[in-house]
Amino acid sequence: RQQNPFLPLCSVLVVLSSVHCAHCRPAKSSGGAVQGSPGTEAGGRRGDSAAGLAEETLPSMRGDALRATSSLKRANNQGDRAPGSAKKHSRTSMADESWRLPNSVQQLAANMQEPPSQYLLREQELLGANLAGAEMPEPVPTIDLGLLSASNDPEEAAKLRSALQTWGFFQVSNHGMEASMMDSVFTASREFFQLPLEEKKKCSNLIDGKHFQVEGYGNDQVRTQDQRLDWSDRLHLRVEPEGGRNLDHWPTHPKSFRDDLHEYALKCKGIRDDILRAMPKILKLDADCLVNQFNSNAPTFARFNHFPPCPRPDLVLGIKPHADFPALTVLLMDNDVAGLQYLRDGTWYNVPAACDHTLLINIGLTMEIMTNGIFTGPMHRVVTNADKERISVAMFYGVDPEQEIGPMAHLLSEEQPAQYRKMKAKDLLVLHHEHYAGGRGPRIADTLKI
Repeated sequence: RQQNPFLPLCSVLVVLSSVHCAHCRPAKSSGGAVQGSPGTEAGGRRGDSAAGLAEETLPSMRGDALRATSSLKRANNQGDRAPGSAKKHSRTSMADESWRLPNSVQQLAANMQEPPSQYLLREQELLGANLAGAEMPEPVPTIDLGLLSASNDPEEAAKLRSALQTWGFFQVSNHGMEASMMDSVFTASREFFQLPLEEKKKCSNLIDGKHFQVEGYGNDQVRTQDQRLDWSDRLHLRVEPEGGRNLDHWPTHPKSFRDDLHEYALKCKGIRDDILRAMPKILKLDADCLVNQFNSNAPTFARFNHFPPCPRPDLVLGIKPHADFPALTVLLMDNDVAGLQYLRDGTWYNVPAACDHTLLINIGLTMEIMTNGIFTGPMHRVVTNADKERISVAMFYGVDPEQEIGPMAHLLSEEQPAQYRKMKAKDLLVLHHEHYAGGRGPRIADTLKI
């Protein structure tokens, strides 16, 4: 700790909080990673007393914390500046809001023995916390998608219904995607993150090096100076509509990356449609009623996640607790390193590393509203690993931003009225981001109920 000048600032930041998908394995010291407890606000909500303490007693200490953050950025970005120029930069760093520019976590992991304070769990998040998580009480539900799609097999349909109503996620096997294609996408992902930083920055999500956009390589947007950051880097790309792809953000190295992603996206779309046709059948609805919700303007994003080894997996999360916004997520998980955890009944459960080339399917907020809460979008997070890096690839399937989202009419009756108010997808997305960025609690869906 003495080697890290930023750790003493933990006491400054423990009462400051913020928040915002996808996936690690047990830490060396605790046999696992890190877990939130029933009493922990999964989204990292800041309590009233904590907020008051921050406002009344910590203004000068907070300034010290921010100056230290600027020092970290100088160390990371300025390197060999002369002492005089470094001092000048220190006087102007707050004016140019350099705190908004997150560091490459991969670079931090390679050059620091302790995580900077911006990545550490806050005091209220640590109360009773155990990031190691618990083993799942039963194996992850696994659906034979080929059997379910071909014959609506009653046993597979029953397993799907149970998984959707108890966990909100499941694995699919026999999904029709070649193992070689999945391996190629995973290999291309790993090779991209192994590129030199300057090469990866050619796909940066910062315009002119400072203005954030969703697409590209980097991290999530830093909205506040006291925001707790995720121990992960990501590459976020629009895949559909195909005409909306911004190829400036699509890597040219490795050379196979673009072709691999294009082919993988086509296969994943077929898997998505098979699942969307199976879900209505267990609700006794028309098989195409969900597929028809996705028109030609429905967006699909691919997110490549990289979680470097972390020296403090007991205090740092790879991705903060959240529920997905899109209707459906298809996740390609690491075969060797676990890290994804789901929250159920106040306990965080570990999802084992992928095996036998299965894909993990996750329900999001949009689907929860469409099904009037019959299927629920689960809270999940990613923990870090002391020794190994971890990679995952998520495909997010949303609906047309201009489309109005609400419970499907065929599910409503006098006995089962609408549980959620209707709203345009683009407006709901804004609320979703504001909810998690503001640390307003674990589930936005609960705030949208009538």
